[in-house]
Amino acid sequence: MTARRYAIIGTGAIGGYYGACLQRGGAEVHFLLRKDFEEVSAQGITVKSVQGDFALPKVYAHASTATMPPVDVVVIALKTTQNHLLPDLLQPILGPDTVILTLQNGFALEDDWQPWAGSRPIFGGLCFVCCNKIGPGTIHHLDYGHVLLGEYRADHQPAGVSSQLQAIAQDFADGGVAVDVTPDLRLARWRKLVWNIPFNGLSVVMNATTNEMIGDPNIRQLAEQLMTEVVTAARQDGERLSPGQNRCLPENLISQMLEHTAQMSPYRTSMKIDFDEGRPLEVEAIFGNPLKAAHQAGVEAPRIEMLYHQLKAINRRIVG
Repeated sequence: MTARRYAIIGTGAIGGYYGACLQRGGAEVHFLLRKDFEEVSAQGITVKSVQGDFALPKVYAHASTATMPPVDVVVIALKTTQNHLLPDLLQPILGPDTVILTLQNGFALEDDWQPWAGSRPIFGGLCFVCCNKIGPGTIHHLDYGHVLLGEYRADHQPAGVSSQLQAIAQDFADGGVAVDVTPDLRLARWRKLVWNIPFNGLSVVMNATTNEMIGDPNIRQLAEQLMTEVVTAARQDGERLSPGQNRCLPENLISQMLEHTAQMSPYRTSMKIDFDEGRPLEVEAIFGNPLKAAHQAGVEAPRIEMLYHQLKAINRRIVG
């Protein structure tokens, strides 16, 4: 058993899957649930996985953080549209040294957390996984599953790899998760945006799954153009923050991502699922924040800008 106690804040597809893996590896995990609380309290969590099914018949299920004990690591798996709830939501379970680990999509998520996070360590986890919640307490893991962990710094400089980060990574590995650590969380977030910006955004605008997008030559070309704008923004952002340190993404990254997407099991992106189910879209976290960073670095990104405004208009219709 690990000495660390975890809280999963948001037991949807991502939180449910990785929280279940952490418990499978021996960690004490407390799950915050909304509508599935009674079912998960009674029957636990089931993961139907391409890597092998497993079930946790007994879990620590909570309808409120008020019933949770203080924890060593808070894992934030809510949608970023709910981040305004975090100060009050986390207050009962934060100790003076509690690590805050976000598994959320997006960019510069942590910049506004200082008032309530204080001096607590903030880590980011980038989840390269295809998984969906298919029923109360039931997660379908379709493909991938790798997690990349890094430490957030307010000045956006590389933070190195601390022993604390390595220990949390080992907890994920003990649960059967392929995990790596990075000394440069900001660059890693840019890297993930190279895929998330085109395929999350276009999945909504084009009403398409990954295989439909990559199989259409026009959508694929547009995705590649969007990817190029992200790579350019990442390079200039790195030069602005760390002149001469060569914080750049690999030259072959776009072609690799397009090839991997072509081989991926047909998948409905997280933003497409939110759109289909009438939930608010994570437009600011995935599009607005990186656009601000691009503009600060003197980069124009007209295709990303257009997609951002299209999604803002779509989201406005959803939220009213």
